[in-house]
Formats: sequence, C-alpha cells, structure tokens
Amino acid sequence: MNLSVAKRDELNALCKKFRIDLIEVLHSIQTGHPGGSLSVCEILTALYFEKAKVDPQNPLWENRDRIVLTKGHAAPMLYRVLAEKGFFPVEEMKTLRQLNSRLQGHPCALETPGVELSTGPLGIGLSACVGMALGLKLSGIEDATVYAILGDGELNEGTVWEACMAAAKFKTDNLIAILDHNHVQLDGTSDEIMPMGNVAAKFEAFGFEVFSCNGHDVEELCSTIDQAKAVKGKPSIILAETVKGKGISFMEGKNIWHGKPISDEEYKLAMAELRGEK
Repeated sequence: MNLSVAKRDELNALCKKFRIDLIEVLHSIQTGHPGGSLSVCEILTALYFEKAKVDPQNPLWENRDRIVLTKGHAAPMLYRVLAEKGFFPVEEMKTLRQLNSRLQGHPCALETPGVELSTGPLGIGLSACVGMALGLKLSGIEDATVYAILGDGELNEGTVWEACMAAAKFKTDNLIAILDHNHVQLDGTSDEIMPMGNVAAKFEAFGFEVFSCNGHDVEELCSTIDQAKAVKGKPSIILAETVKGKGISFMEGKNIWHGKPISDEEYKLAMAELRGEK
C-alpha cells in the first residue's frame, strides 16, 4: 500500500527530528555511535510508526511484532524512536550511557521498555530471531512478524549463516531480516575488511526471498516491507541501501564515525546541516 503524502511527510519530519536529537545527546555525552545510528533512522521509523504492531502501554503483548536491533551499537537511535513512540519519556535520553540509566550503550531487554533482545555481540541477533519466529508459529500466533535489523559487519559472523540455514529449514515466513546496508563497518569499508561479493545471491542460496530498496526512502521501505510480508513458506531479507552517517556531509561514508566523539566545532557544523541552515 502506498503511503499518503501526509504520512510520508510525517515520517520524514520524524526522521529529521530524530537525527537532530541524536547528535545533541551524543555531543553532550561525548560517546556513542553516530554513523550506524544515522544510517538506520528511516528503517526504525518506518517500522515503529507505520508497519509494525507494538503497544507502548503493553510492551509484552503476545501478538505484537518483534523488532530486534541486532546491530546493537546503533542503540541511541533505537532509544530515540522508542521514546517518541511512548515506551519511556523523551527526557530520559539525557541519561544515555550514564551509571544506573536504563539506556545503556547497547540495548538491554531486562531494563529498557520496548527492547526485545539484549544485543551487542554481532551475529547473535538473527539466531534469536529465528527462535522467536519459530516459537510464535508453535504457539499458534500467526499474525506477528519478527523483524531482525542487521549491520554489514554482522555478515562476517558465521552464526548469521547458521541462522539462515535454520530459518529456511523451518520455513519461518514470519521472519523479515532487514540489512542496514551502508557498506561500512568499524575499521573500514566492508570490501576492505571482508568482501562479501553478491550478498543478495548468498541469501538466496540460503533459502531467503530477497528484496532491495533505498533505505532512506520511507515510502519505498514501507512498500518493500509489504512485499516481504506477503512471502509464504520461506524467510525474507530486505537489503536496504543506506549511507553511514546519513544527513551530515562530513560523516557520510566514513568508518571513523562508527563511534567517534563529536567535537564542539563538528557539532555546530552537523546541526547547521541537519537544520537546513547551510
């Protein structure tokens, strides 16, 4: 289903606000992961504000969709989206990565409302999501979808491909993986660190239905999610083409911004760009 112009504009406005708020909080605490948080912004926004069934008043509602940020280092953007959705107060973002805060550097399912799975070590998320998807089927819950959001660096982990084999074997068509495909990881580009070749062909070989889209186009993302949900008898993956550090010119495509603190001068430049002042 195509988005209305009003809904598309609403989602884009949310993304702009989330990026501004993210840079403000990461600058204030002088830590965190700006690059991967900025690249996954539209994916999280499209899911939480248009496509996924979640209830902030009842986070453990059994018929909810499960959204798992397996690339756990992008937690700051997940927290900002969860706060806007109503899982906890927006003001709590000021406590990010502080002692005794519910908002730690990586998502913690035991502490933070709305977080489905504690993640951080790359490669564990998809395996857990396969288990979630199979568990829902065995419980007779047919109308809930499990969304697993992966990063490029995760594909270097063997457990990802073991999870793919299990997903295909058990025909988990209620599982949709979304790859935040920004082609950059902690120490360089994906091709420099571990060339993956034809990623779409690899997932197809492991039994996935593969889709691709512009990961910064909310309308295209929503349409592709609809197509993936219509697949029967096999899991799906969406290769969402994104840009690391999206929205800030000096961060875009640069691996150094995986987890670099933001200086005062860089903060001013970034905010001017995000606010459209230059």
